[in-house]
Amino acid sequence: METNTVIQGDCLAVLADIPDNSVDVCFADPPFNLGKRYATYKDRLALEAYMDWCEQWLVELVRVTKPTGSILVHNIPRWLTYYAAILNKHAHFRHWIAWDAMSTPLGKTLLPAHYGILFYSKQPTDTKFYELRAPHKTCRACGAYLKDYGGKKDQMHPFGALVSDVWTDIHRIRHSKRRDGEHPCQLPIHLLERLILMTTDRDDIVLDPFLGTGTTAIAAKKLDRRYVGIELDPVYVNIATEKLNRINEPTLYEGYPVSIYLDEIVSIRDCDAVEIFPAQLTSTQKKKQRTGQKIQQLSLPHPKSGTDDSP
Repeated sequence: METNTVIQGDCLAVLADIPDNSVDVCFADPPFNLGKRYATYKDRLALEAYMDWCEQWLVELVRVTKPTGSILVHNIPRWLTYYAAILNKHAHFRHWIAWDAMSTPLGKTLLPAHYGILFYSKQPTDTKFYELRAPHKTCRACGAYLKDYGGKKDQMHPFGALVSDVWTDIHRIRHSKRRDGEHPCQLPIHLLERLILMTTDRDDIVLDPFLGTGTTAIAAKKLDRRYVGIELDPVYVNIATEKLNRINEPTLYEGYPVSIYLDEIVSIRDCDAVEIFPAQLTSTQKKKQRTGQKIQQLSLPHPKSGTDDSP
């Protein structure tokens, strides 16, 4: 199977040519079937037709994933409940990740405040998975830490806290002027980088059957992974290809792939953080914590980044 490629075509037709057990991670962000207008098509099917189509590509994703691999699916909670019912027959549930992203009020309902990411594994055990860390949250005004960790600040990790299944530190792209080709559902690159760091190693293969303008492939390339992208719309294929061609080197810090946003590390594997950052805080840092002062975020130098593009 050829990797580091973007294929223009229908996902079901392309997936049929991909061998069994050949991909480390599949990430899918399919059309939401809400009548959104893409560059050359709209997504509006009857419920039964939409779910029949979804079952076909979900089963294909499980088929092409390696035994140690994972299937990640992003959507609104309504559709994820249907997807979960399908995936429960063919794979193994690991997590429902709640991505804190405010949406539009829909009438007499609770205000939609998150998108979900289903995390399934191909088999019940021996799945490739890495704990991640993100920077400790601080007050924008005073710089003090927002969490006191039960009075045990001296035991705080020097970089940041372990990432949970609720993500409040990554925000969606709200304005069309910041989306490539005004794509209606473009995701931030550092969201995909977090998922890829969590489930893969360098040189692993990441597949996205609904690539759009290339976010998943770009994240994979920046983290030194291989990618296979499938996209129906030729307009988005051209945008993705152009963006990928501008990435010359992976984004590394001290030789380790990391996720960077606004010139700061926002996601790093815990096993890599152990190698990079000191195991204990210095006495000066502990003193600052006791007095409520913010510890400088390790005064990190600007890491080597493979692209100038802002996520």
